[in-house]
This record gives sequence, structure tokens and C-alpha cells, in this order.
Amino acid sequence: MRGSVIGSGSFGTALANVLAVNCEEVRLWGREPGTVEAINTQHENPTYLKGIPISERVRATTDLEEALTGAEMVVLATPSHATREVLARAKPFLPKGVPLITVSKGIENETLLTMTELMEDCLPEEFHPYVAVLSGPSFAKELARRMPTVVTIASHWDKVAQRCQKALQTDTFRSYTSTDVVGVQYGGALKNVIAIAAGMADGLGMGHNARAAIITRGLAEITRLAVRKGANPLTLSGLSGMGDLVLTCTGELSRNRHVGMELGKGRKLPDILADMKEVAEGVKTAKSARDLSLKTGVELPICHQVYLIAYEGKNAKNAVVDLMTRQPKSELSGV
Repeated sequence: MRGSVIGSGSFGTALANVLAVNCEEVRLWGREPGTVEAINTQHENPTYLKGIPISERVRATTDLEEALTGAEMVVLATPSHATREVLARAKPFLPKGVPLITVSKGIENETLLTMTELMEDCLPEEFHPYVAVLSGPSFAKELARRMPTVVTIASHWDKVAQRCQKALQTDTFRSYTSTDVVGVQYGGALKNVIAIAAGMADGLGMGHNARAAIITRGLAEITRLAVRKGANPLTLSGLSGMGDLVLTCTGELSRNRHVGMELGKGRKLPDILADMKEVAEGVKTAKSARDLSLKTGVELPICHQVYLIAYEGKNAKNAVVDLMTRQPKSELSGV
């Protein structure tokens, strides 16, 4: 079997390593010639996964045609804001009748489409049955180091999810299948916004009680919106919902939590992002969440405050006060 991974960031590289266990060859596409050369000659991605060995079955390239020719499974691991552009370039070379699985956790700002919806928007209808999504609690560095990781793979067609599941199954990587494509994606995207809020609370020194409250009420927000969009609420209590939310809100490797912590300490967002090598998806998703809230009428108080801080310069302490002084309500009946 030959696999293809589009995107040589930390998660794309880590997943190529997983896929190499069951594939004779994995082609990994990246934009940066230096990173591609290092993967091929040193079997390491020094930019994103320094010091972690990469399988010799992984072959990197800057040529999309070379990366995709003959692939029996394609993984899209580009940041959400770059997915449309890369997919348009890759479309002429995409193999037909093979799983196309996205691992990007975001919602496109302009269209408010999830990544699978974006893929269906970009690709001819014959590709649509093969679209899938992988999401769940999975830091790339731990995945690349072959530390135990469990995720969800969702597709509208069971057989596609099962093919992905089989191709990625190893002794340290396990996946469960689902047909709730909507729920899996909303859980994966919106948890990044909540993680920024949790990081801000930590940066402000507000303690464990505040963090637990943000995680719990954040899950309520995610579930409300996901269900409005057609998700099964049980999905949000699983790996791609609560599991990923807890990891991203508490883990030291979380980029979104890091952004929040720095905001809580008083740093400006452009300065924080300028110091980061990788994308914190929650920053752009905060705008999508705000727009989805306005469009659907679903209240997202925590996401809204993150949006105000990130895009309108609101003070983080004032945002916490505004959340705490909202109209008292019943926990199960309202927002």
C-alpha cells in the first residue's frame, strides 16, 4: 500500500510515521525545500519534530503530483486556512476511489464550512463518498514518539472510515469509527477556542476551579452549536469532544492554551503569534464561532469573549468579569 500525506507540519509528519507502519511507502508533501530535504536525508523534521526519528518508508517531496500518484489513501494535514488553496492545486492529481481524510481542525472564516464541507465544495461529486475526518486528543509530538493515542475517524460511508481505521492501526495508535462527521468536526474545531480561554485563566492565575468551569461550560457551548448543525450530542462526550477539549485546555503542548496564557499575561496577540512556528487554529476559529453564533442564534459566551479579546482588543480580565456577571440561569435549561 502507498499512502500520501499533504502537509509536512508536526501532525502531518507524525501521521506519516503512523501510516508507514502499514504502508510500503508514504509520500509526504511539504512547501519548504529545507524541511523536505532533511526528512529524506536525516529522517527527521528539524523544523517541527526535532530529534524524533521518521520512518525510512516516508519520502518527502515538494511536488504534489509526485506525492499523490498511486496513493491508496490521502491525508490532508494543512492548516484549515490553507486547505482550499492546497486542495485546488492538488485536485488534478488526486486518485479516485480512495479515502481522502482531513485532520485539520478549523472552520473556514469566509464560508463557515467545516473541512469536509470545504472538500466537497472544492471537489467533483465522485470524490464526496470518500471524504473522512480524523479528530481526537492527539498531540503530534506524542504521536510521533509512538506514545499511546486514541482518536475518532468519521465518514458518511462506514466502509471509508473502516479503511482508514485499518490503514492507521498500530500497537500505539487506535481509532474508533463514526458516521457523525458534523459532531466530530465541531468538537475538534471549537475546542481550540475554549482552550484559548482556559489558557487565559491560567495566565491570569485564576486557579483550577476556573479552568474546570471553562472546560465544562465550554463543552456545553460546543454541544449546543454542534447539535444545531445536526450532530449527535453523544459524540461531544467522546474522544473528539470532551477528550480533545480536556487535552487542549490542560496539556503543556497545546498551542492554543499557550496563546491564551500569553494573552492572560498581557501580551498582544500579533507578538504572540509572531513567536510561534505553528498555527494556533483557535485564533481564526474564534471568528468563525462568532459568525456562526450570529447566523444560528446559538449563544456561545466563552467563544464570544475570546473573539472580542483576539479581534477587538478587549482586556482579558474584563472578559472574565463579563462572563461571571451574566444573568443567572439553570444549568441544564440555558446558556
